[in-house]
Amino acid sequence: MPEPVLEVRDLTVHFYTYAGIVKAIEGVSFDVYRGETFALVGETGCGKSVTSRALTQLIESPGRIVRGKVIYHREDGSTVDLLKLSEEEIREIRGKEIAYIFQDPHASLDPLYTVGYQIAEAMVVHRTVKDWKEGFRRAVDILRRVLIPDPENRVKNYPHELSGGMKQRVVIGIGVSNDPKILIADEPTTALDVTVQAQILDLMNKLKKEYNTTVILITHNMGVVAEMADRVAVMYAGKIVEIGSVDQIFKNPLHPYTKGLLRAVPNPLAKIERLEAIPGTVPNLITPPKGCRFHPRCPYATEICRKEVPKLKEIEPGHFVACHLY
Repeated sequence: MPEPVLEVRDLTVHFYTYAGIVKAIEGVSFDVYRGETFALVGETGCGKSVTSRALTQLIESPGRIVRGKVIYHREDGSTVDLLKLSEEEIREIRGKEIAYIFQDPHASLDPLYTVGYQIAEAMVVHRTVKDWKEGFRRAVDILRRVLIPDPENRVKNYPHELSGGMKQRVVIGIGVSNDPKILIADEPTTALDVTVQAQILDLMNKLKKEYNTTVILITHNMGVVAEMADRVAVMYAGKIVEIGSVDQIFKNPLHPYTKGLLRAVPNPLAKIERLEAIPGTVPNLITPPKGCRFHPRCPYATEICRKEVPKLKEIEPGHFVACHLY
């Protein structure tokens, strides 16, 4: 079996609001293997971003990590539960060994500082360079690596002087500046047009090979999943309903929700006159449905689906599904 770099077990995050307790993610478990691209997929509001942020305790009030373990396997063979670390200890890992590319590059960059300063700061804070002078020198090299033209001058630019695609490249540059072992990319192509999306995905693939980085990709775009991922976890309403390789998920989807997702995506190889929509809406996570959370929208739901929460079962090697049909 491949060596895991992250083992997530029973991760549960609740948000304590005036309206009630939002059960954002409930009992999420998965493994991420060293050197792979692992995709978390699902519609808006299913808990993908909350899961990715919870891995390094990036959950802000009124959110709280209720329980769970995130076991991080370091390259020296040691392991550490990231959820048991103090804020000071997790800061040493966050941004250095585990880095993020956040969804909106406009919000990720500080408008008051040049992009060169912000890339250099990430290295100075984690002491991977001797001083600011070396940090700025490395920042020029990083801008060149993320394919920004004329990096010697661009390093002096402020975020508002760059296009959306260039800003996203800068954010990726900050992410890879400390040679992280895990890179968490949260919807890295959301605000970009399709041409720039393709360039950004190609760039991430190149950097992954160059830095030998494990990538956790958060997306709702099945085309991006097919292009980038090795394995996929499908999330629905705060729970993982299916895990498998890209081939298993696309060629033999098992969960009714996964099948619905794939039927809603245009397929140029199939003659489909009309795309199918999944009926109903995402449930309210303050009062989620009992049993399987997908059962109100599922065409195959039976009595047991309304009463009992299905557990992830391995149907074929590496292919897991949480569904009473199996």
